[in-house]
Amino acid sequence: MTITTIMEKLPYGEPFLFVDTLEYIDEQKVTGSFTFRPEMDCYKGHFKGYPVTPGVLLTEVMAQIGLVCLGIYLTGGPEGMTFGLTSTNVEFMRPVLPGEKVTVTGEKLYFRFGKLKCRVTMTNAQGEEVSSGEIAGMIINPADHNL
Repeated sequence: MTITTIMEKLPYGEPFLFVDTLEYIDEQKVTGSFTFRPEMDCYKGHFKGYPVTPGVLLTEVMAQIGLVCLGIYLTGGPEGMTFGLTSTNVEFMRPVLPGEKVTVTGEKLYFRFGKLKCRVTMTNAQGEEVSSGEIAGMIINPADHNL
C-alpha cells in the first residue's frame, strides 16, 4: 500500500485532518508530520495572549499519524473502516506554538483481534521531544456494527 493510498483512506477531513505528510511506513513503524497553522480556531482562546496548542490536539495528531495511518497500512484500509480510540497514556514535555511543525513516529507494540497499540513520540523542528506515550485503538467497520 502506498503513502498516497493511506492518505486517501484516512477517515478525517478538514478541519479535523491532522496529517500533512507521511515520510515512512512499514509493518512496524510510521513517521509523518503536521504543521499547526496559526489561524486554527483553537488558538483564539487557548490561552489569552499566549496561544498554545491544546494537549488534546497533540494527542489527536499522534493518534492519526502514529496509530490510524499504521492501522490502515496493516489492514489494507477496507471501505468504511475507522478507528475508535481505546486508551492513551501520553506525557507532554514542551509546548507547541502556532506555526510549529511536529513530526510523529509510531511503533507497533501489538496488533491482534482488531486492536492496535503503539508507542508514539512527537518531536518539534529542532528535534526536541514534545510528547510521547502509548496509544491504542480498535478498528471499527460500520458495516459490522450497524453504525
